[in-house]
Amino acid sequence: MPGNPDLESAFDAAIGLIDKSVRARMKAADGDSAKPQLQQLKKELKSQRSRAVDRGDIDLEWFRGTMRWLVGWLPETEPQLIAAMGRIARAAPPSLS
Repeated sequence: MPGNPDLESAFDAAIGLIDKSVRARMKAADGDSAKPQLQQLKKELKSQRSRAVDRGDIDLEWFRGTMRWLVGWLPETEPQLIAAMGRIARAAPPSLS
C-alpha cells in the first residue's frame, strides 16, 4: 500500500509537534532540556517517513523501540508526542495493529 496519505500525514504531524516542542523549550522528565531527544526523534521520524512512503507501512521493531525510548524521557505532562506516535501506528496497515 505505498502512497498511504494518512500515514504520511501522521508522520508530518508528529514532526510538526516536535518542532513546536523545541520552540516551547520542552524539558525532559529529568528536568533537563529535551532538545537533544527531540532532535533525535525528528531525525528518526524523517528517515522512517521516507521508508514508510516507499513501503506503505512502518518498521514495527523501530516503532516499539522508539516508543520505549520516548516514554523513558518524556514528562508525564506532555503526552502529545505519544498521541502523535499512536496516530502513526493507527495509520499503518492493519498488520501492525
